Amino acid sequence: MKPAAIDDFYARLAARTPEPETELIYHSPFTLLVAVVLSAQATDVGVNKATGPLYAVADTPEKIAALGVEGLSRYIRTIGLYNTKAKNVIALSQILLRQHGGEVPRDRAALEALPGVGRKTANVVLNVAFGEPTIAVDTHIFRVSNRTGLAPGKTPDAVEKVLERVTPDRWKRHAHHWLILHGRYTCKARKPLCPGCVVTDLCAWPDKTVTLPA
Repeated sequence: MKPAAIDDFYARLAARTPEPETELIYHSPFTLLVAVVLSAQATDVGVNKATGPLYAVADTPEKIAALGVEGLSRYIRTIGLYNTKAKNVIALSQILLRQHGGEVPRDRAALEALPGVGRKTANVVLNVAFGEPTIAVDTHIFRVSNRTGLAPGKTPDAVEKVLERVTPDRWKRHAHHWLILHGRYTCKARKPLCPGCVVTDLCAWPDKTVTLPA
């Protein structure tokens, strides 16, 4: 996709959703971090159903750590891999208390040093909690980037590098959310809604659908 088309691509997504937001429910950098860790291989809806009751009783590193793995597991049993995630959340809470004064660090290396936190999670936290122009690449963004020709790449890291290079600076702050929402609700994996897509004429995908699903 050429630079002018890329700028137009983002402009159209921005016109549709001027101020996109994460669909994960949170009220602090810490509750966002926990939600993103729990969201691996899970839906935002499923995570929100678990974290609502959890955050009502424990929404700080101190309170989460006090629950212990077994106590935390009771709240997140409906989420896939909940045992491993509970161990990671308890461990990262303890590290935040021990090494960061109970605060979520605004630093990629420090974030990625936390249990259960990889590059994608760090990118989401830096972008959503701290306003950094990072672009986390999940399955939706990976699909949209390759399918449309916006940022082709064989791996999420490769796609991220291309997105960082080709995305105009004025769009980087919200690029992650525009792309993820587009992938989640329009450029779907099985039946993309091409006829109603605002960027369909810019998209390079040769197998566009011609009718909307019944």
